[in-house]
Amino acid sequence: MKMTEENNDGNSTITMEDVQSLIKKKDTIEEQIKAYYDVLEDQEVGMEGPLVDAEGFPRADVNVYQIRTARHTISCLQNDHKAIMVEIEEALHRLHALEKAKREQDQAESQTESMEQEVTLPSPFARVDAVSQGSPACQAGLRISDEIIAFGSINTGNFQNLQNIASVVQHSEGQYEVTTVITYHKTQMGLTPQRWSGRGLLG
Repeated sequence: MKMTEENNDGNSTITMEDVQSLIKKKDTIEEQIKAYYDVLEDQEVGMEGPLVDAEGFPRADVNVYQIRTARHTISCLQNDHKAIMVEIEEALHRLHALEKAKREQDQAESQTESMEQEVTLPSPFARVDAVSQGSPACQAGLRISDEIIAFGSINTGNFQNLQNIASVVQHSEGQYEVTTVITYHKTQMGLTPQRWSGRGLLG
């Protein structure tokens, strides 16, 4: 039997469209209340005007049934209006909380990314001045101006001269070597020295 966990957090589902839908319901209720108030105004009795004459009999000059229905309906609609206003307020608070949480998350992710980018990288020991089209270096993704901070076993700590790289290349023909370069950010790529139509094993 497969089971999935349900998410009962109301904050996760509230959207601006939900709030707008509640506001639309509120507007509809207000229109209905106004319509029934218009009925009472036409009868000139309002919500509190008497419906019986001086002798205690139903007034003959107004529609008593219509007035009572309008008054009752207005009372019900006013309760509905209070309830919908509470819903709107809660929805706005939840929406605001979601937006605040998202902003804080975005800021935290941005700060984390900035911190990762600010981590001190080893100094590069070589820079790519040329890459031949179709060469192993080109296929691996190396580009002109990329700076090398590691090539196979060669790194900033043990690099002496470019002959070190040449030596690794000669002994790694056909073997996958991990090369760490700095482009717009630190990245690693696989580079396999091998023979191709041009000169050398890298190009």
